[in-house]
Formats: sequence, C-alpha cells, structure tokens
Amino acid sequence: EGLGQLMNTISLIQENIKPEVKVLGALLTMYDSRQKLSEQVMHELYRYFPDKIFRSVIPRNVRLTEAPSYGKSILHYDPDSKGAKAYERLAREILELHAYS
Repeated sequence: EGLGQLMNTISLIQENIKPEVKVLGALLTMYDSRQKLSEQVMHELYRYFPDKIFRSVIPRNVRLTEAPSYGKSILHYDPDSKGAKAYERLAREILELHAYS
C-alpha cells in the first residue's frame, strides 16, 4: 500500500514539477525469511511492481542496527556481516542497471 502511494506521488511530481525524475527501483529491507509476513509482502511487491523491485534484499540484521550507534556504515562496522554483503549486492545490481542504460 505504501509503495503504491509513493509511486502515485512520484507520478504527480513527474507530471507537474520535474518530468525527469526517475525511480530506479524499490528496495525490500528488514526482510526475515522466517516470518510469513515478510514472504507475503515480498510476493505482493513482485506481483504488483515486477519491474520496480530490486532483486537484492536487505535482511533484518543486528549488525545493521548497531552500526549507526557507532557512527559507522555497515561496510566499516562489520564488512563480513549479512547486511553488508546484501548492500554490496545492491551496489553491484545498481551498477549493472546503469551499465545497460
């Protein structure tokens, strides 16, 4: 529901203020495969926005929540954590998208 509202807002901005605004994609964060709700949300997002959801998914990860408390990015705080690896995958995915655009 929130993503749909965001997409409508972006459309309004494109139509009325700045036509060149472009959305690369939506990122699923705080994902926990053990929770049924996470799975349901992911499937609904892919169903309604198949071309707007990044393949990379950011998991719920304690190290991700700790990093800002120490004033560090996850890549500096714990580069080997699942969260850091997920953000690295996202960065590669975005670079691939730009390579083909």
